[in-house]
Order: sequence, then structure tokens, then C-alpha cells
Amino acid sequence: MVALFLKCLLGAAAVLLIALLSKSKSFFIAGLVPLFPTFALIAHYIVGVERTMEELRTTALFGLYSLIPYAAYLIAVYYLSYRFSLTWTLSLATVTWLCCAFVLLLGWMKLNPAMA
Repeated sequence: MVALFLKCLLGAAAVLLIALLSKSKSFFIAGLVPLFPTFALIAHYIVGVERTMEELRTTALFGLYSLIPYAAYLIAVYYLSYRFSLTWTLSLATVTWLCCAFVLLLGWMKLNPAMA
């Protein structure tokens, strides 16, 4: 229970930092905070404890590929923001991320059938 509470605190700290940075002169740094590997550290620790090192490496490799949907999301936010309101921009960018993540998962499972 304590471990779960600490994980929640990490997430809350990240949100607080984003909120504070977004109000500063260096507001753009708020876009860097979500890339701090808070949740990746938690995931890699859990996988590293419960699985083999080979499976940890596979998790890390999949994490690299997961940057593709994130990049698609950021590109969508950038370009859609010229044409749409904030709500539509973020909604469509999220749909873009979901579509790319779905394609990534399908491709990963097809190329690695033993892991599906």
C-alpha cells in the first residue's frame, strides 16, 4: 500500500511541476517534464524484479518504439493548433496517438508472436 501511495506522489509531483512551469517564462519546459521516465522507472523496476533481464530489454525496446505514437501526437498538436480550437486540437491529437499506438501494438504482436 505504501508503494502505491509513493507512485501516486510521483505522478502528483509531475503534474504540479508541469503546472508551475506552464506559468513561468520558461513555459516550454513543461513539455519536457512528461518525458522524465517516472513511470518508465516504475515499469522497468517491476518488470526487472518479476521477469528476466531479456524481458526487461524487450520492454525497453518496445518503449523506444512507443516514441512513434508520441511523436505523432506532438506533430498533430503542432499542426492542428493552426486550424482548430484547443479542445479539437487535443482531441484529434489523442485520436492520432490512439491510432498509432494500435498500429504499433498490432505490428509488435505480429512480428513477435511469442509475446502476444
